[in-house]
Parts: sequence; C-alpha cells; structure tokens
Amino acid sequence: MKTPRAAVVLAIAALILSLPGTATRVGAGGPRPSTLSVWHAESWRPFWRSDKAPGRWAAAHPTIERALRWKRLSKGVDWATLRLSCGGASCRTRLVVARLDPAQVELSLAMELTREDMRPAWSIDGAPATAVLAVNAGQFVSTMPWGWVVVDGRPLLRPGYGPLSSAVSIGVDGAVRWFHGDSLLSASGVAAGFQSYPTLLAGEGAVPLAIREPGRGVNLSHRDTRLALGALRDGRLLIALTRYDAVGEMAGGFPVGPTTPEMAAIMGALGATDAVMLDGGISAQLLLRETPSGKSYRWPGLRKVPLALIGKPRGARADLPAAK
Repeated sequence: MKTPRAAVVLAIAALILSLPGTATRVGAGGPRPSTLSVWHAESWRPFWRSDKAPGRWAAAHPTIERALRWKRLSKGVDWATLRLSCGGASCRTRLVVARLDPAQVELSLAMELTREDMRPAWSIDGAPATAVLAVNAGQFVSTMPWGWVVVDGRPLLRPGYGPLSSAVSIGVDGAVRWFHGDSLLSASGVAAGFQSYPTLLAGEGAVPLAIREPGRGVNLSHRDTRLALGALRDGRLLIALTRYDAVGEMAGGFPVGPTTPEMAAIMGALGATDAVMLDGGISAQLLLRETPSGKSYRWPGLRKVPLALIGKPRGARADLPAAK
C-alpha cells in the first residue's frame, strides 16, 4: 500500500526536529534562548533573541529592512524573500513575504466544502485566473473554519471567543479593520471577515504576554511551517509564509520552521502593527501572480482547506476559471 505523501513528510519532519539546533533544549538553567538571524551581505545577521525580546515593535528592524529586496508583481502588490536561521543550521527557513495595498487590490473570501461530506475543498489550484494573490485563511477545526466568517456580506459562522483570537474585517469600502481578543463584532458594513489565532501583534506592535512568557497556555517551543497576516503602519497588508530551507527547495513542504514567538518577532521586524497566525503546517499554501504576464509563483500545501483569502486588481473583469 502506498504511504500518503503527508505521512512521509511528517516522518521526515520528526527526524529533522531531532537534529541539534532545531528544537528548544531545556537543561538545568532552563530553556536555551532562541535566536533569529537573516542572511544578508554574505553572512548571518542576528536581529532577535528570546531572552531580550521586545514587548512592542515600534518600527521595522533595520537589519531586516536592509535585507529586503522588494519586487513589483502587479499594481498594489510587491513581494520579497529572505533566508532566516532559527537558531541552528538544521532550522533554516525561506521567508516569502507579499505586501499589498487594499486601496488597489480587492480582497474577498472563498469558502469551499465538498457537497458529499462537507470536507475542506480549497487549494491554490482553484484560485481564479484574475487573482494576483491567493492564500489559505484562518485556522480550522475538523472540517470547518474556526470562528467568525463573512463571505460576500453574508455571515456564515458565528464569532469564536478567546484572548488570543483576532478578527480581520474587510469593509464594503475596502477598508481593513482589526479586532483582537473579544472586542469583535461591533463591526458593520462588512463585505468579508474571518477570525484566526493566535494573535501575534495586538495593535501598535504589542506582543501578547502569553507568547512572551511560558505557562500561559501557548506552546512556545513547537516548530512548524508558519503563515501569518499582518498590517503595516501605512495601511498595507503583509502575508508571510515560511518554507523549510535547510536541504533545498525539495524539502520546502516539511512542517519545520519558527516557533510562535519567533513568528511574532518576524512580523514585528517586518514593520507590522497587528498580526495573526493563519493555518500553517501542511495546510500552508500561497499563490502570487504577475500582471500582465500571468506568470505565477506557487507554494502548495499538502491538504485542502475550507477558507481562502483572494486578492485581485480593483476593476478586474469577472473571474475566469482557474489557470492551468
């Protein structure tokens, strides 16, 4: 019997996690501090340590800003990649970052479930040909998205509640608003909206205490593929995806990467004021597409998901079938 690809990936990931420098080791003196470094100018440049982590990110980190080389994809969308080290040679990560302007990119949500048994049915293969960006959105429990979901102005799921939940609301005017914790849902005029968790940055770059201090209900040492959405101070949005990079692109789908505190630091160092984790691990997937060439950049996931965030140029013609 053929072993499912996802099972093979998880088995290899478990082996990788056993290598030195991948997991956080605990000794008599407590957990060893984790570090983040970026590859720039032919060397690794550190920009964060867990034992000296800021409680608030007031601005993007200069080391990250110098390493970024933004490329224009389409009107209102740029992208860049960085090589990161999460404290050891066995935890090298490729970070893919998309930066988009909601004033120029129309954002919507797509919720897709199978008719037969209501299983998650969306992947980047189904993204419309007009999309310049498509990414899985939000955490999901069993087969359904967790928490509040509004699609095309219609509420589909009720709010979830929790101190580390965040909601993202896209207004009928295109404005994006953030709600952290249980502050949601005085929101009105919503065209699309969803919730996810955990909150990484809770406004003005503040890092929640629960992901800075152990013993507050969050696993601070688990490493995984990460996917996050954030907001910049100028109103643009960031989508950040990590891919395992220690043994080349062929291993990119292995679910090994930053911890939750490290991902919060990455979003803060990129200049985000608000940020939330989306569903990562083997679900994480991202499509970026150039215009007008139509060239696409794809980072597929290993399983389908129920909810996706889609971005297309404002004023684009009606959706065409997905490009093959």
